[in-house]
Amino acid sequence: MAGKNEMSVVVLGGGVLGVSSALQLAKRGAKVTLVTEAELCSGASGRSLSWLNSAGERSTAYHALRMAGIDRYRTLFAADPTRDWLRFDGGICWSANDVAGTRARHSYEKAHGYDSHLVSANTVAQADEQVNPGVMADEAIFNPGEGWVSLPHLVEHLVGELRALGAEIVEQAGKASVISEQGRACGVRSDKGELRADAVLVACGPWTPQVVAPLGVTIPDGSPVSMLVITEPSEQRLKTVLNTPRAAVRPNPGKRYALDHDWYENDIKLQSDGSYQINESVVAQLAQEASKLLRGDATLIPHSWKLGLKPIPGDGEPVLGELQSVPGCFVAFTHSGATLALIAAELLADEIITGEKHPMLASFRAERFG
Repeated sequence: MAGKNEMSVVVLGGGVLGVSSALQLAKRGAKVTLVTEAELCSGASGRSLSWLNSAGERSTAYHALRMAGIDRYRTLFAADPTRDWLRFDGGICWSANDVAGTRARHSYEKAHGYDSHLVSANTVAQADEQVNPGVMADEAIFNPGEGWVSLPHLVEHLVGELRALGAEIVEQAGKASVISEQGRACGVRSDKGELRADAVLVACGPWTPQVVAPLGVTIPDGSPVSMLVITEPSEQRLKTVLNTPRAAVRPNPGKRYALDHDWYENDIKLQSDGSYQINESVVAQLAQEASKLLRGDATLIPHSWKLGLKPIPGDGEPVLGELQSVPGCFVAFTHSGATLALIAAELLADEIITGEKHPMLASFRAERFG
């Protein structure tokens, strides 16, 4: 294997995990080539709600990793608090007529030190005065430490640093595969030809299980179809991220909002060319549901929407690190790509460069699937 300042790595995937990992590798002196099927941020990263959080119930290891991920975003935020694409103004969530469930979630969060507060229609204005109290459940949870990021803006920021370090970026490479010889990953083959390298990182979002399958590695895939809607500019100035029974809403640069949910999953139809479509009436209905959440008479109007698979491993937990059966091949496949993007990139880059496995990734190896 090449030395620290000579190691070559090909990163497959132009989303936030791939770009962030490529940057961390370049910062550690590796010769990095980033290869993406289409354009940068054209996949799942371009249609993510990208809510930065560790709310609700999850494993202790997963919670710790997400909290470290939020910490890295706080560092980025502190470097320039004026950025309009990264904010920490909290999150508010509620369920339909489930006070017991809300209180149980609140107690669970408090039990491991997550900043969690119960709010009602009478007190929600203290968290965000733009929330319409008339549509709230009897109780909601306010998590003041949460935030959001616009991943296309973050990717643009990271790519600027990546290019400055001399990394090569190959877009429109088409479907790519990992080259292995004598059981070890040694490069990537795509429509743009072959690239040889000392290591390969597969960060292809929902396509990651398909990319590693020819290597004899099975990663269960639970990726559903999803949609993200960006609205026209609005004068409503919601600060928090809202997660409610019929709509999830977060601010977006340009006085816009990003909207998503899962109730319309079955309305998203796969086309013969591999793309997805949805009736515009469903998009309008989501915007109507989101409009109800805001105080006043504002109507959110859809400007654009993107459809595709949302990357989720079969058991919901991230898959991160080197494949034991294919040395030199690393994977990054997770539902929480936004929250984990910066921290996962650091840990993976360290593993790739040093060969030393990081303890925070111990429970997220692909080998847990057998």
